[in-house]
Amino acid sequence: MKPFEALRLAIAQIRSQKLKSFFSVVGVIIGVMFLIAVISIVEGMNRYMEDDFARTIYGLNTLTVTRSPSVQMDSDREQWRQWRRRPRLTLDDASAIRAGLQTPAMVAVESFNEGRLKSDRGVEVSGVWLTAASSDFFRIREMDVDRGRLFGPQEDAAGLPVVVLGSESAEKLFGALDPLGRTVRVNDIPFQVIGVLQPQGKLFFFSLDNRAIAPARSPMGRLTNPRAVVDNILVKAADPVMLQAARHEIESIMRARHRLRPDESNSFEIETKDESMAFWQTFSRILFIAFPALVGIALVVGGMVIMNIMLMSVVERTREIGMRLAVGARRRDILLQILVESAGLSFAGAAMGIALGLGMAKLVEALSPMPAAVGVHWLVIAAVMGIVVGVVAGVYPATRASRLDPVVALRAE
Repeated sequence: MKPFEALRLAIAQIRSQKLKSFFSVVGVIIGVMFLIAVISIVEGMNRYMEDDFARTIYGLNTLTVTRSPSVQMDSDREQWRQWRRRPRLTLDDASAIRAGLQTPAMVAVESFNEGRLKSDRGVEVSGVWLTAASSDFFRIREMDVDRGRLFGPQEDAAGLPVVVLGSESAEKLFGALDPLGRTVRVNDIPFQVIGVLQPQGKLFFFSLDNRAIAPARSPMGRLTNPRAVVDNILVKAADPVMLQAARHEIESIMRARHRLRPDESNSFEIETKDESMAFWQTFSRILFIAFPALVGIALVVGGMVIMNIMLMSVVERTREIGMRLAVGARRRDILLQILVESAGLSFAGAAMGIALGLGMAKLVEALSPMPAAVGVHWLVIAAVMGIVVGVVAGVYPATRASRLDPVVALRAE
């Protein structure tokens, strides 16, 4: 029997018993559905974390000098106490790095807090992300204005009370009015609006456009930290190749400023995007390893169901199989037909599982900020898994059918 003829007979048999065929592959459908759904969400999160989250929070080709690690996992109480005993970073630290750095790079500071804004129209907005930063902050974070301008080094050095608003904050405060030149009170301190940023979108549930950025030496600095203290010092190398050289220079400068002996560990952290994102890479790797193993259990159960259904089918069709053997069908023809039928059943279940998994991932993406993306190779793997489960599940029923004695099979009722 040719493979295409076996496939035709298998499809005809499946179509003749649609309901039984569907229930026989429910386990495969569920296993593949959750495999595709979870892989879609995890891959989407990987791309999102690498492209959007890391770019927004850490920046590209950027070193972040912090008092303590930005991601603090597996830290005990003693470790927390050690971090809190470290000296705070200051504007003078940033100036020392800027003056002592031999590697071409931009240096900026940032401090942040949550606050409220009130326009001269009396409209108030709360939960605003306040940022006190130096002028190069915008270039390092790759921000640009939609209207107006950004503050410059002179305004930064003088600590002038000027502010650049996010697009959402500007719209809530002033509506259709032009916010440029108007006064906005940041926690009751007046600032003049000089610019509105281009829309940045959202980071998970957090809006990047509900924000206000002012010079670090302006009153905004005191709203986010004690005087002259900063949360982070950002250093963006002109060339990615120079990143490690800049790191060593920053470490030397900061150790000298903190008067650390050679045998003492650093009292600060220098982080890159890759180091800060290591926790997510470890987590996603665990998911990619663990979840397919759990799905494998569902597929094993699904395979056992298919095997039982195929055994019942062989019993029901014993007389038919005997007639085929009697008129000249070879045992391998019977074996091939049952195997193709079993594999076809499982593949159909895998196809339905893929469609449902993609639909579930898209539903999660539509109802939440979690993105979804799946590589074509995962779809191929799911389809192949379905075929393999069907072939393995069909081996015993097919072997049993091919070994039937034609005379005995023809006597079956």
